[in-house]
Amino acid sequence: MHIVPGNEFRRSIALLAAATMFFGSLALPLPALAFSQLNPSATQPNAAGKSAQPSHDKPVEEALEAPSKTIPMPDPLINNQAGQSSSNTASSNAPNSGKPVEILFDISKVPEPVRKLREEIVEAAASGDLERLRPLMNVGGGLNQTQVTADDPGEDPIKTLHDLSGDPDGIEILSILLDIMSTGFAHVGQGTSDEMYVWPYFAEKDIKTLTTPEKVDLMRIVTAGDFSDMQEFGGYNFYRVGITPDGKWKFFTSGE
Repeated sequence: MHIVPGNEFRRSIALLAAATMFFGSLALPLPALAFSQLNPSATQPNAAGKSAQPSHDKPVEEALEAPSKTIPMPDPLINNQAGQSSSNTASSNAPNSGKPVEILFDISKVPEPVRKLREEIVEAAASGDLERLRPLMNVGGGLNQTQVTADDPGEDPIKTLHDLSGDPDGIEILSILLDIMSTGFAHVGQGTSDEMYVWPYFAEKDIKTLTTPEKVDLMRIVTAGDFSDMQEFGGYNFYRVGITPDGKWKFFTSGE
């Protein structure tokens, strides 16, 4: 039998006791720590006295469902004269009520009856057949018949236009009508019984204040000599067309 020396024996006992105490301490329950103790920054008040919020506190689902910001579409390209007003005195065929005259270039801005009649006038004029204007003019006398002269409103307007044309078939007058209906137009007498859409818009503008682009528009219809005469006269005095808001062709006349 091997005898452990006294010193060796005592050292062994001391080591055994120390080991027992160490492993015994591992079995002791650890104190529960609050979330604030584990992450002090979660509830630490900031300088304003409010609790600091985590940097990513928005759920991913909420971020995905948030409406996206759309870039607004640019404004459509329009004639820069559209929507401008004129203080000109309206023609005698469409008295001005004192309200500004609205100059327009977009036919979609007018009532449907006006748009429809303008389309029918353009188609009839482009056909080269003067008689195709007859049903549009309500020929037959009465207040609804289109006025083409100031002298005898009861006269057959088709016959009058035929006589005014520089050719035997009425082609010239139809060409003039087509050119006029291809320009911008004026909305006059708004809110009154004299409300009218008038082609061309020059009829409702001060002829001496036309811009260069407006002069180009005008000289698609008249000559430079005609324009000079108009400046001397003081206003547009060539053909014009008037259509009421309910789609009646009121006049197709020349002069002031």
